[in-house]
Amino acid sequence: MSDSFGALPLFKIRSMQFREAILTIDGKTMALHPNRANTFDEIYVDFKQREEAGSSHLTVFLHPKQEVRVDRLELQFHLPLPPGARFLANGYQSWSETRMIPVKGQIPHLRSIARRYMGFYGDEWIANIPRGKGRLHSWTYTYIEKDPALDHGWLVGSVNERTGFTLFLYDVKNGILTIRKDLDGVSLKHSFPALDIWIGEGAIQKVYDAWLKAGEWLPPKAPPVIGWTSWYRYFNQISESVILENLESFSSWKKESAPHEPAVFQIDDGWQSAVGDWLKAGAVFPSGMGTMAGKIKARGLTPGLWLSPFVAAANSELARKNPEWLLKDRQGKPLRAGWNPLWGGWFFALDFYQDGVREYLSGVFHRVLDQWGYELLKLDFLFAAALAPPPGKTRGGVMWEVMMFLRQLMGQRRMLACGVPLGSAFGVADYCRIGGDVHMKWTNPMLAFLRHRERVDTLASLRSTLARFPLNGRVFHNDPDVFILRHDHQQLSPEQQQTLLTINVLMGNILFSSDQMEGYPDDVKVELSDALWLRGSRIASVKEIQPDYWRIDFDQAGGRWSAHCNLSAQKVQAAIPGGSILELRPWESMVLKS
Repeated sequence: MSDSFGALPLFKIRSMQFREAILTIDGKTMALHPNRANTFDEIYVDFKQREEAGSSHLTVFLHPKQEVRVDRLELQFHLPLPPGARFLANGYQSWSETRMIPVKGQIPHLRSIARRYMGFYGDEWIANIPRGKGRLHSWTYTYIEKDPALDHGWLVGSVNERTGFTLFLYDVKNGILTIRKDLDGVSLKHSFPALDIWIGEGAIQKVYDAWLKAGEWLPPKAPPVIGWTSWYRYFNQISESVILENLESFSSWKKESAPHEPAVFQIDDGWQSAVGDWLKAGAVFPSGMGTMAGKIKARGLTPGLWLSPFVAAANSELARKNPEWLLKDRQGKPLRAGWNPLWGGWFFALDFYQDGVREYLSGVFHRVLDQWGYELLKLDFLFAAALAPPPGKTRGGVMWEVMMFLRQLMGQRRMLACGVPLGSAFGVADYCRIGGDVHMKWTNPMLAFLRHRERVDTLASLRSTLARFPLNGRVFHNDPDVFILRHDHQQLSPEQQQTLLTINVLMGNILFSSDQMEGYPDDVKVELSDALWLRGSRIASVKEIQPDYWRIDFDQAGGRWSAHCNLSAQKVQAAIPGGSILELRPWESMVLKS
């Protein structure tokens, strides 16, 4: 290093002791000192730390004097934690499994056999992330509990993901928390707001409120909604007749059971002629997509449509006729973003910075929104746009520009973001998926074996829903994915279905299903009606009492209630008020008055 930091007095931030700040440019490493001049031959760094209402705010602004390549920027803190402490490992994007992990635990590492097909879905492709037991990491923010029995911890979060994603790394052995800006290798020749970090300590709800206030993110204006989506019953095998049959069923159920709830009827994957070719529907919709939107509106429902704007299937007309629109890897070849058998195999990412791509998507959104009349778009696989940022841009910078572009195209119509790094959707998306896809079984053994964090898996989806609950209604409405109460075309037990419904209705503000709800038996209709009563509850606390047994305390109708949710295949002994013990069967949930 060019200077030694060890001789300087260390200051403390909310029980975390500052250790050092390191900037490496063009292979040269420099130590940075807070609230002092950091002037070097190549760059001036403005590094400030200030106390604000019981919290700490740190900012790092880079002012290069010439063009430089940034190799690393990170802050480090001493934070020794006891063995029982837990660390929130917020995954890279919507689907990435997110959990409070014991500090002695580890984050699953995708098996090498799967990386060719699934490696770009999460952060497996991003270099220099320490992995293994006792090496934890989290994107955009983390919450750290010294004692999980207490509603108390540290929240450490970025308040600026526009210039690049922020990565939080914890080294258990050495008790070091590192905050790293994801801008390794980016070229800079202008001033750059690199890091903007907020640190607070206290009860979870209060520190989330304070952090999000510091970020000046606005809560969503769109209302919470219920709805129907075609994916989890028909997948991409839909047709005009299937959609109309379910429109009749859902609208009849809503009229009878939820007449005052704002509701969406959303057509998912399968309507388009090919993934990437969005300007015309497939032959299975002979009346056209505008006619379908009109029929949905005539039922008093908001018409919704699925799009994946930044990917194209290899067999699409777009990929064949416009190869220059495809994002390129380091060898200059089209970048394969993943493999999907429902799409015919490989699919490619699109290059947002190609003028033709933006012009094409502007035309697509005009067709879908203004001509066809859809009022909510589920925008999927958004992470693909940031897989290969151009020189001078970071992954987070690309993702922010993409989200602002989409918001501009959407106007006042509603956006449901999916497959997106969450920080990029804060204050931009109306609704956002906060977990992976629900499966037709409780777990997906093959994808779990592959250690795929973005897998289709009901248990993994629920874990993320519970871990990310504080975002709901603060930066967007959480979409925890669908509930399933039907008996056919699925393999969930009644207990698993009830637990999925209970958690989703409490933890999210968007509640979808793919069932033919009007045809439910009477007992299932009563079960769903009871669950809908829980909507709008004020969540007081969410605690994982033991692995996969959760207690959710909430206020509803002037009273305090508790949901006891067993996500495991084992019986659970649950303590309830008055000293009684409640036994939960495998996968069972109960809601009790406290």
